[in-house]
Amino acid sequence: MTVEQHVDTLVQGVRGRVLRAGDGEYEATRHIWNGMIDRNPALIVRCAGAADVVAAINFAREQDLLLAVRGGGHSAAGSSVCDDGLMLDLSLMKSIRVDPARRTARAEAGVTWAEFDRETQAFGLATTGGVVSTTGIAGLTLGGGIGWLGRTHGLSCDNLLSVDVVTADGQLRTASANENADLFWAVRGGGGNLGVVMSFEYRLHEVGPTVLAGLLVWPRPMARDVLHAFREFTQGAPENASAYAGLGTSPDGVPIVVAIAFHHGPTEEGEALFAPLRAFGPPIADMIQPMPYTSAQQMLDALNPPGNRVYWKSTILRSIDDDVLDTIIDRAANCPSPLSACLIEFYGGAINRVGAQDTAYPLRDATYALNAISAWTDPGQDAANIAWTRAMFEALQPFSPGSVYVNFLGVGDESEDRVRAAYGSNYARLAQIKAKYDPANLFRLNHNIKPAG
Repeated sequence: MTVEQHVDTLVQGVRGRVLRAGDGEYEATRHIWNGMIDRNPALIVRCAGAADVVAAINFAREQDLLLAVRGGGHSAAGSSVCDDGLMLDLSLMKSIRVDPARRTARAEAGVTWAEFDRETQAFGLATTGGVVSTTGIAGLTLGGGIGWLGRTHGLSCDNLLSVDVVTADGQLRTASANENADLFWAVRGGGGNLGVVMSFEYRLHEVGPTVLAGLLVWPRPMARDVLHAFREFTQGAPENASAYAGLGTSPDGVPIVVAIAFHHGPTEEGEALFAPLRAFGPPIADMIQPMPYTSAQQMLDALNPPGNRVYWKSTILRSIDDDVLDTIIDRAANCPSPLSACLIEFYGGAINRVGAQDTAYPLRDATYALNAISAWTDPGQDAANIAWTRAMFEALQPFSPGSVYVNFLGVGDESEDRVRAAYGSNYARLAQIKAKYDPANLFRLNHNIKPAG
């Protein structure tokens, strides 16, 4: 049978669509969030259900094709699309079923956090999701899943009860604490290395419907004092509160320093908690206000639009002492793009009460991380923006234990050393489980864990 005949068999055997260059949906489907990524797969399978996923995986394995898996398409590293191989597109798989009595929800892999939050909030429930609502639930959860509720309820992966996953042999498996427990351990942080997870069952919690959230903005010359105040806030914040701090540029081109605040609980409690930050300076803009939880989940969406060229580097920080903050401030002053930002993220709480070996996600002692995020639109500015991000990253390495959140590995972070830095002592166990479920490394277009042996 010729390759074309094999493709015809695939087309006839799936309920969704198989796209090739020139087909109407091909161009729109191959483009993902990061505008730096411009790849042309030979085939795109737009899956309509489990049978399509099985057929696409079997086809890629049998035809020895590079396989890319797209959920929400928000991968900064571009892992969700490939050149010449097969792009398995899950973005049409949108089923969400909420069980308010059990406080659980099962959602398919094409769902974004905005879609998930809308359904669960109809019952006053939520689970930890990403801070940009256009992010897909799949990639975020498989890498760990940091979000505003993390300090109270743990990571997205900590709230997983089970998954349905198709492994490299084309078999559909359920993984949970009681079934295929090794696979369940591995998908909670191990990324897309073990198979294509088609649906996720989450534990839900009472949240909202109203939370206190928003941005505080000060002029950049106040950065040192503001970041000191932010540090003081993080050292005493209760677990139902979180905040990030960032250095960036306002829409009218003015360098600024911001705090991004989130609190769920009694509004008056949150107002008192944020009062010292709001009075400090005072800020030139105070956008903290009661809002629906769904709005809080979307408050950073406008700062992360699709199509920009994006390059980032991230590192866990041991602390945010004065030397760290001074380094960030000094390096941020030379940023070449007004769309770029440095973001200090604050973790801890329930995230850190899970053991480092209890899931594949190992960063259970991390409190702070720094993301240097370059964003720009002109390809001619690639070199300058990439250089700035790398310089920020290198300057902060003396203050880092060397670890990194796997979902924050970006373009050019595919080296085994960087992946080992993300998984630490869990890497060897992940490699053993990878050898069991994907010995030929079919799922390798990711931050790859090579099969042991």
